[in-house]
Amino acid sequence: MSLPLVTVLGECVADAFTVPAPLPGELALRILPGGGPANTAVALARLGTPARFLARLSDDVFGRLFRGHLEASGVDLSAAVRAPEPSTLAVAELDAQGRATYSFHARGTADWQWTTDELAAADLASTACLHSGSLALVRGPGGTVVEEFLARASATATVSVDPNVRPLLVGLEVYRERLPRWCALADVLRLSEDDLELLLPGHTIERACDTWHAAGVPLVVITRGEHGAVASLDGERVVVPAPPTDVVDTVGAGDSFTAGLLHHLGARGLLGGRLTELRVDDVFDACAFASRVAALTCGVVGPNPPWASQLRLRAPAAGRTAG
Repeated sequence: MSLPLVTVLGECVADAFTVPAPLPGELALRILPGGGPANTAVALARLGTPARFLARLSDDVFGRLFRGHLEASGVDLSAAVRAPEPSTLAVAELDAQGRATYSFHARGTADWQWTTDELAAADLASTACLHSGSLALVRGPGGTVVEEFLARASATATVSVDPNVRPLLVGLEVYRERLPRWCALADVLRLSEDDLELLLPGHTIERACDTWHAAGVPLVVITRGEHGAVASLDGERVVVPAPPTDVVDTVGAGDSFTAGLLHHLGARGLLGGRLTELRVDDVFDACAFASRVAALTCGVVGPNPPWASQLRLRAPAAGRTAG
């Protein structure tokens, strides 16, 4: 069976991790290709979904690394822009639980320079779902152009958004001001519990979901790490447990979850348009599959999502919360 095309729009970032230095007084880094949207595109392609990546890729050393990684995973780069600006670098520090905090080197880099003409050239005719978010949707000068592109895509495709809040680079007021507009455009909003606390501090998951439903988005999925995920389809909610896993780090886990969610929905013929045929049992099954994809990503270093061959597709039975 041919799976529907998912187009991903956003950044590709060089993720740098510290490793033991060969000599005292030195800092050694291991560079892996990352960036939330790029991770999602890679995970989709590895799962077997046709994935096209709209990105602005530099020709510098990191840009060449990105292209090799994306193409080796099966991502379609035919619509990617060759950018004259340098690539974005993020240096990750991991805590004892494998959770990463980042410092970014992102001023004037390629990922944020989208123009209207560049995105006008992107053909959406065969796209069943457009996924975007993260920094490319909020950083200037290209963020507003990306948002306008989502509005155009929403006329024919399912739209998925992951805010992936990064307050060190973009003020929280920017996310809070734009999120209602994204909800009006989107069919799927996937975010982490940490994102929720930054965007709507003090809100329960239930109250936050209802707020975003009221703004227009029918499906909200909030991932909670080892505590699993909560999904809300127009107010009908399910709780999905996280599979047990030995966590190496959590880098890219949320991106892999999003890819697993969209892949499963696409494989069931549920992507394209406004998700009017989607039922809460479909949501549970898709989130259970996505949780297993994310768990496998947590078991390895960096944003290295699993291939389809590493997964068995049987999902657990559904369980619901009131709401």
